[in-house]
Amino acid sequence: MPRRLRVYTAGLARSARIRRILELHGERVALGWPRPGDAVGVWGASPYAWRGERVAARTGAPLVRIEDAWLRSLFPGRAGEPPLGLLIDRSGVHFDAGAPSDLEKLLATHPLDDAALLTRSRHAIARIRRAHLTKYAAVDPDAPALEPGYVLVIDQVREDASVRASDGDRARFREMLYYAQDENPGARIVLKTHPETARGLRAGHYRSEDTGGRIALCDAPLSPWALLDGAIAVYTLSSQMGFEAILAGHRPRVFGRPFYAGWGLTDDEHRLSRRGRSLTRAQLFAGAAMLYPAWYDPFRDRAGEIEDAIGALEAAARAWREDRAGWVGRGMRLWKRAPLQRFYGRHRRVVFSDDPDRAAARAARDGRREMVWAGKALPDDAVARVEDGFIRSRGLGAELVPPASLVTDDLGIYYDPARPSRLETLIAARAQLADDQAARAEALIARLASGSVTKYNLTGAPPALPDGHRILVPGQVEDDASVRLGSPVVTTNAELLARVRAENPDAVIVWKPHPDVAAGLRPGEVEAPERWADVVAPQGDIAALLRAVDAVWTMTSLTGFEALVRGVPVTTLGAPFYAGWGLTRDLGPVPVRRHGGPRPTLAGLVHAALIDYPRYVDPLTGVPCAVEVVLDRLETGTVARPGRLNRGLSKLQGILASRAHLWR
Repeated sequence: MPRRLRVYTAGLARSARIRRILELHGERVALGWPRPGDAVGVWGASPYAWRGERVAARTGAPLVRIEDAWLRSLFPGRAGEPPLGLLIDRSGVHFDAGAPSDLEKLLATHPLDDAALLTRSRHAIARIRRAHLTKYAAVDPDAPALEPGYVLVIDQVREDASVRASDGDRARFREMLYYAQDENPGARIVLKTHPETARGLRAGHYRSEDTGGRIALCDAPLSPWALLDGAIAVYTLSSQMGFEAILAGHRPRVFGRPFYAGWGLTDDEHRLSRRGRSLTRAQLFAGAAMLYPAWYDPFRDRAGEIEDAIGALEAAARAWREDRAGWVGRGMRLWKRAPLQRFYGRHRRVVFSDDPDRAAARAARDGRREMVWAGKALPDDAVARVEDGFIRSRGLGAELVPPASLVTDDLGIYYDPARPSRLETLIAARAQLADDQAARAEALIARLASGSVTKYNLTGAPPALPDGHRILVPGQVEDDASVRLGSPVVTTNAELLARVRAENPDAVIVWKPHPDVAAGLRPGEVEAPERWADVVAPQGDIAALLRAVDAVWTMTSLTGFEALVRGVPVTTLGAPFYAGWGLTRDLGPVPVRRHGGPRPTLAGLVHAALIDYPRYVDPLTGVPCAVEVVLDRLETGTVARPGRLNRGLSKLQGILASRAHLWR
């Protein structure tokens, strides 16, 4: 049972997230006077910490100091966003070297030599840098970068506890600026303001009078990692950005006594006699960012790991960066608008219009971006196209089940090989994978191969199959854009079946109609498929069927991609997004542009298609999430399901779509 943690500030008592993280890590928040066995909790060395400190001193209760973890949220805590983790210290506080903290003891005494831990550490550092994550991750990696070659001097907010603990004041910061100029003659100096100062929440130490000549102030929401990449030297008192500077490969000049000083990775103005050990970057990160913090998994409501925090903040940051200017959407059916609002309207609500001219005018007037449902796009549309992702839901889109993933393509759309798509460029780029990217993609492949998650996740046992070389032939919706645009030679399901039988006369052919067709929602039914197929499997789990066959033949079906993930050889007769990369046998007209350059591995294809390209929203909490969270939801069935009204609307939609197909 968690022990009672008596608190005397409203912030600790009222925040449900903080209370939950503390409870999961052994401390249950309570009000009142400490009883035997209780502890007292305070927020770091805040102006109100004295209340708890006095109670602890008077009663002898242990004192626990609490702070935000290194990856907190999009915005500072004063904006009201809950943290992804806490630093819970039962000895001292990490930023005050006046007494040893739990973090200092850990870094001084823990072996930090476990190979798996250090591999995870290196992977986490790489992922944080690539995603431009920091404590407050609402930064723009695409903002114009500063001309490289400057000295970076990091400001902090006035009267912050970490500044006071390092004897920091305006004079100290001016002294640091003097050293930066003296030790780097002729170099440009960039004074980086704190995010809270830039947002007008708290004042910093540097003023406009400190600038001029070769000294400039930077208060733009630039990525710290982009700033560090362009710096030739870094100066800090005790900022967390000094820690990030170490992870970026710098050896910062440190004028205070932060937790990262004294371990052989910094040039320190103050010698810290208790810290004589030399650590590598991976060891420092493993101790400070993996073992020390109390991370929280907000999707599974449990004590988490650094990877959980990275995944959650990565998804939130991507949504903010892509959506903060707002969107104008057109070609969106009414039932799709609520899910689209959930995906793209968290920071500025999506405006919908069915008139292309009005949509363009509204976007230009408000500084918004334009999006169009891919199937409704005009040939010359120079706007982002939206479509369902490849891990979508438990149930059919034609039954109006809302998606858990969507893709937004600013170049084309993945199913149209006539023009490059963003997915195509991502696949080509993933011919080279970093170690952490390869590890994540391979873990995803292993999980998909051993589980049952597919695009629609329909259940049911597959039929018994005869012995022999079994070929699965997945049917498609014949008026679907992926068939019309991506399979110009073989255009119908009957033609597909006939071709497969002609080229494989002795094989056991398993015909599986598309779920939308089998449900009577879309066109594509084959009359008497037994002419070519040995087995017809209209229902059932496609993942189980893939485990029972030896090959897949398809026009452009996503089943071909799902087969590759499960190690099943695939022959394509069209040009799906996964064809042309050397991973499939291609009999269709695959674009020549996919044939050159380095070849991606299956891990590279999966990383591009399931991690880089789509965005995911958790079906339970409704907030942006990583693909692994959606896999959890689909595996456990914690997803949206269609009601009777949706089912009726979907059938009407299918009838109208079929008639429209006949009228064309």
